[in-house]
Amino acid sequence: MGERVLKGDPDITVTLRKSARARRMTLRISQLDGRVTLTMPNRVPEREALAFAQEKHGWICKHLAAWEGTVPVGLDVALPVEGVLRTVVGGQGRAVQLGDDALAVPGPEARVPARALGFLKARARDRLAAASDHYAALLGRSYNGISIRDTRSRWGSCSSAGKLMYSWRLIMAPPAVLDYVAAHEVAHLAQMNHSPAFWAEVSRIYGPYDAPRNWLRSDGNALHRYRFGD
Repeated sequence: MGERVLKGDPDITVTLRKSARARRMTLRISQLDGRVTLTMPNRVPEREALAFAQEKHGWICKHLAAWEGTVPVGLDVALPVEGVLRTVVGGQGRAVQLGDDALAVPGPEARVPARALGFLKARARDRLAAASDHYAALLGRSYNGISIRDTRSRWGSCSSAGKLMYSWRLIMAPPAVLDYVAAHEVAHLAQMNHSPAFWAEVSRIYGPYDAPRNWLRSDGNALHRYRFGD
């Protein structure tokens, strides 16, 4: 629908988005670029949505002030890997090495972002494949392939054909969060919905899931701040 400006100190540019699936108005501030998006149901008039956003001017300002912008990955940058911040350092030999508090990346400095990204994607694929195998076995269902992407709107998906998709950025989250997302998507092999029966399957194969689910809601967007020159 385009952009609108909320008057105040300061003025705030808001991107309006109508959605047939939205049940209520929601405001989102992207951790990737600081963009403020107002999503509203189709039935809601624009003036009502803008009035809602205007009432939230102070809330938006508070969260924009906390937004730290993007983090270009390179030497001496603290990068989360499996929920632990590791300093990116120069490495020896040919392979990237993951230590307790460092990610050692060999080769020319200009290649560090790309090599770190390759390492994270490969590790994400290995971990997500293993987690998917584990939860599929517990569920008693099989899936038909895994793909790894860099998605902003979702952490994973399961198609009606049984194909699983995950964000590789899950490898930066705590292991329990990655495992929860895998269990969540695998559970869709049995329940292609978010009904009580679906959540019962998630609970059966994963266990209590509130903590990792809440982590994604509160901290997940921050994983998109890290840029690898891609």
